[in-house]
Amino acid sequence: MHEPAQPSTSDQLTRVLYGDNFLQEHGFWRRLLTTEPFRRSGGGTPDERLALSYHRLRILNDTLDSGARLAADPRALAALHEWLGPVDPALTTVAGIHYNLFLGSLLDHDPGTPRDLSDFLELRSIGTFLCTEVAHGNDAAAVETTATYDRERDGFVLHTPHAGAQKFMPNTSPAGGPKTGVVAARLLADGTDHGVFLFLAPLTDDLDALPGVRVRRLPARMGSPVDHCLTSFDRYFVPREALLAGEQGRIGEDGRFTSELANRRRRFLLSIGRVTPGKLSMSACAVGSARVTLAIAVRYAGHRLVSGSRGAQRVPVYAHRTHHGPLAGAMATVFAMSLLHRRALDRWESAPAADRDEAERLVAVAKGWITWRAREVIVECRERCGAQGLLENNGMTELFTGIEGAITAEGDNLAVHAKAAAEMLFSVTVRDEDEEEGPGELDDPRFLGRLLAAVEDIWFDRARERISAAPAGDPLGRWNAASGPALRGVEAYGYRQASEAYAQAAAALPEGPARERLTELHRLFALQWVARNSGDLLAAGRLTAEQVSSLPDAVERLIATVARHAPALVKSFALPERLMSDWPIAGPGYADAYDDPEGSWHRHRRAGAGSRTVDFRRPVCGSKRRPLREKVAALGTRGVLLAYWGTTSVLSRWFEKPQVSVDESVRPRA
Repeated sequence: MHEPAQPSTSDQLTRVLYGDNFLQEHGFWRRLLTTEPFRRSGGGTPDERLALSYHRLRILNDTLDSGARLAADPRALAALHEWLGPVDPALTTVAGIHYNLFLGSLLDHDPGTPRDLSDFLELRSIGTFLCTEVAHGNDAAAVETTATYDRERDGFVLHTPHAGAQKFMPNTSPAGGPKTGVVAARLLADGTDHGVFLFLAPLTDDLDALPGVRVRRLPARMGSPVDHCLTSFDRYFVPREALLAGEQGRIGEDGRFTSELANRRRRFLLSIGRVTPGKLSMSACAVGSARVTLAIAVRYAGHRLVSGSRGAQRVPVYAHRTHHGPLAGAMATVFAMSLLHRRALDRWESAPAADRDEAERLVAVAKGWITWRAREVIVECRERCGAQGLLENNGMTELFTGIEGAITAEGDNLAVHAKAAAEMLFSVTVRDEDEEEGPGELDDPRFLGRLLAAVEDIWFDRARERISAAPAGDPLGRWNAASGPALRGVEAYGYRQASEAYAQAAAALPEGPARERLTELHRLFALQWVARNSGDLLAAGRLTAEQVSSLPDAVERLIATVARHAPALVKSFALPERLMSDWPIAGPGYADAYDDPEGSWHRHRRAGAGSRTVDFRRPVCGSKRRPLREKVAALGTRGVLLAYWGTTSVLSRWFEKPQVSVDESVRPRA
């Protein structure tokens, strides 16, 4: 009997990044994006790219066993964003809105209410979410769209009272097909304002908005094209069943409003509970985008040759410390982002009712921390790729603009962190006794953990001192005095949570190379943050002057170690080679994309060829003769599915790995 082969270092680190159920949670999405309908397309107008994204949404929906199961599983939703986000941000946006915010809201509210979801499950109508308004973004609880209960018709009249109450940025145009929205509006019944609730409302048919609904396209935004619109209502009637009811409130058969919650803000927060899985999805999208960008940058740096110190010598640009140093730091950050995302997802899914608020705060802070770190990583990687990184065909510009959307979506980062800062400012954190000890050793992970906790305490203590010193009677003035250091405290909280996730993951690995690699990454991540706060830690007696002086050398040694292993670490991202081939600079033959078949360097030129200008060659995506959209249309949905499953079956047998079925891609919640 042969003992089973031990997993490789890359395989072990892949499980660290994606969790123990890598194949079950991620295998379906990982394979889906390598099939021809989801390969990166070769340009096109914004409207063509938008149409392609909606077409892909339909193909995606047809591959699922149930859209409802996907909507009910936050892990599957996060995995969708993690893998599709770097490939088609527009598809990821409309899919996240349809499955999470729209369909998820319908499933979460009053499941006993009979409601036919077949149109939405089969995409005869695409779902969208209308919450924020021109004048109300992060203060969505103050939206001014009204839903007035009409006793005679037993329904609600949706109305937009002024320009500032127009719904801002939902994807409500007829692009992609008919749309139905979940609309946040102020429920008015018998002359009383009962707070903001959600209402189900058809919005458009194939060609135009329905009577009583007005839709206008907003100016193009940066990034991938999505049909963002302004949407308003002119006394638009919906039946009583349109109210997404629950313990937050309902209209009874007698036309009277009842609620189990007296506080109107709590009613609103319960109504928009799908924003929390949305934050997890934004974190996942940022993690996936940063991971792909870093992989491209590391690969490009390995085969981009530059002049060496001696005349004829050519060396990879990655050989230079000025080049591989920032990428090594980015590697430590990307692992930290991945681990913090998993930590927040696990905590939120398993949190008992008593710990729910703290778990949701971690999700909110993680969303802001991860998306901001993703922007830093993507910008750094783009710069390391020089002018190549500025070209759309190499994908980095799309990922950069896409991360800006994630920073603002599901609650602007600064507002989300400010809310967390206000909550944490008045909470008391009890540390273990050993955390009060003095300086330890910089190579001790436990000591580094205490340093990161100390940074968090330092900033919150400063915030408390400032708010205490501020004049009484001016709540805004007191908050303004404390908000700066309090926000720094929230940032430090994010670093501490990521560091603890690092330590937990390393402890779960067996002794060996995988644990060594993860420990090196953890130390680099922690020491770079400690170095940024070394003055405060020195003043607080947490570090000695000698340790502060030794920090730069310790960081440099770790950078050299991590940089040496970076190409192997990229393999642990488990990015399919077919996916990476869609970005020209990710391969050693990247210059071939710019070859000119009529250039003078070719010996054999076609007879009579002139000196006309020839465009560079885009990466081939499917047939060279027909664009992707035409080929997909010719195949039809059934043909695409047969081609997809046939290809994946052959590949799975080839590599002797079990194929993950559609049923395994979304698992029922416990």
